[in-house]
Amino acid sequence: MLKLAIKSLANRKTSALLTVIAIAVSVALLLAVERVKEQVQANFANTVSGTDLIVGPRSGDVQLLLASVFHIGALNNSMSWQSYEKLSQNRQVEWSVPISLGDSVSGMPVVATTAGYFQHFKYGNQQPLKLQHGEWFNHSEQAVLGADAAEKLDFRVGDQLIIAHGTGGVSFSEHSGHPIDVVGILNRTGTPVDQSIYVDLKTLEDIHSGETAGEAEEHAHGHTGHDEHADHHHPTSAISAALVGLKSRQMALFMQRDINTADGEPLTALMPGQTLQQLWKTLRVFEQALNGISAIVVIIGLLGMLTILLASLRERSREMAVLRAVGAGPGTLFTLLVTEAVLLTVVATASGLALLYVLQISLAGLIQQQTGLLFALQWPTTAEWWRMLFVVVAGFLMSLVPAWRAYRQSLADGLTVKI
Repeated sequence: MLKLAIKSLANRKTSALLTVIAIAVSVALLLAVERVKEQVQANFANTVSGTDLIVGPRSGDVQLLLASVFHIGALNNSMSWQSYEKLSQNRQVEWSVPISLGDSVSGMPVVATTAGYFQHFKYGNQQPLKLQHGEWFNHSEQAVLGADAAEKLDFRVGDQLIIAHGTGGVSFSEHSGHPIDVVGILNRTGTPVDQSIYVDLKTLEDIHSGETAGEAEEHAHGHTGHDEHADHHHPTSAISAALVGLKSRQMALFMQRDINTADGEPLTALMPGQTLQQLWKTLRVFEQALNGISAIVVIIGLLGMLTILLASLRERSREMAVLRAVGAGPGTLFTLLVTEAVLLTVVATASGLALLYVLQISLAGLIQQQTGLLFALQWPTTAEWWRMLFVVVAGFLMSLVPAWRAYRQSLADGLTVKI
């Protein structure tokens, strides 16, 4: 029966090929929605690990997370340095790293921080940041670039860059009087780190205040000798947020509550993992809408197959009659039509999966360059297998309609010449 079905489809290869293409494209779309969702969640989850709390000015948790870690959006307020110092001196805090945002280089975000960022920031499975070329910055007017930022801007160790005020490709003014030396380029991480430019916190403060690094040092230490108050000189007056690691992770919930309800400057503390779950819940409506649209596209493709099968029944009436004449019973014709439809669906589903892999391989570089997301190749997940099974089962159910009509078609109808 399978051999007969294959020969029958080969005899009608044009319509069969068009049916396979239509269903394959719809299957690729259906699988792409699930794969994009899982890959985006995996990339987001791998972006920051080992950080117990993120503390910033009073705002929504999701807004603070997206701005401080993923560099999406902006924070309207800032966190004072005094509040950061008070936070870092808490006996439950093992380490803290300040970050300041709001500047860019040709659309790439500039993250002003301290050397502690490279020591404590982890991604993926507690993986530390490593250098591909050069060294870490150790004083003002030096920068370390993410892999994508260096590639897109065509910067190498030893080049100079100009920081501009503003983010998202909208620069209000360039600080051309403060060129920054590129001293290091990071290994690729598959996170927003790749698209970021890191400078010392004092560098950004000097740029905004109009001082050079030498003038800033003179201002801090005085013209003659070391100032006894220099050790207390603040690198900046305000920051965008702080990454915090606690001595005991179990204390994160209590610390979060204490910071959110503390008197004084209003601050927001969030736990990254918990806030990511809130983000996925917020986006679930859009995910369901995309799934619904994809399912409709698949059903339309299957309806196209059903239409072609029904339309071909009249043309194949004499073929069916010949099969009946040589001993094929109604059940054989029924099985033949079902086998053809299921075979088309299985081939189309496999082709849709192959198309998804081709698109993923060919567009992976562009997606990573534009969004910073790394789409890794992987074997189909359980959810994807269920979706493919849904397509095959739906194709089988739709094949019952033309198969039933062929079953009821009589031998006389096939042999009688109708005028």
